[in-house]
Amino acid sequence: MSRHLIFSARPIVGYLTHGLLIGALALLPACTTTGKDDITGFDQLSLSPGDTGTCNSSPCRVTLQIPAGKGSYEVTANETKIGVFPAGQKADLGSFWQSQAFEIKGMNVPKAYAYIPNQP
Repeated sequence: MSRHLIFSARPIVGYLTHGLLIGALALLPACTTTGKDDITGFDQLSLSPGDTGTCNSSPCRVTLQIPAGKGSYEVTANETKIGVFPAGQKADLGSFWQSQAFEIKGMNVPKAYAYIPNQP
């Protein structure tokens, strides 16, 4: 009786192993494609739309590459207006003491994120 159970359990274990392996491989792209680029800096970050940056100090100076286009575009940080910058230029957004989500209004591009530690 036990011999029958051992032989019948082998295919099930094989299916489970293969299923777990396929599931883990399917999750791999989702874990590695969280943003366009992951950037780390000490006291400054240079971001483009879709980037995620981590600054290791506070305050942190942030620049944002405005994509090519025509005219100028408003840039916000956590939905607060930072300024208006020309298309195709690198915008110096200033120094920040906490994490920010940067958005270029009027351009259909993803937000850029800067994770900045809260330090006194």
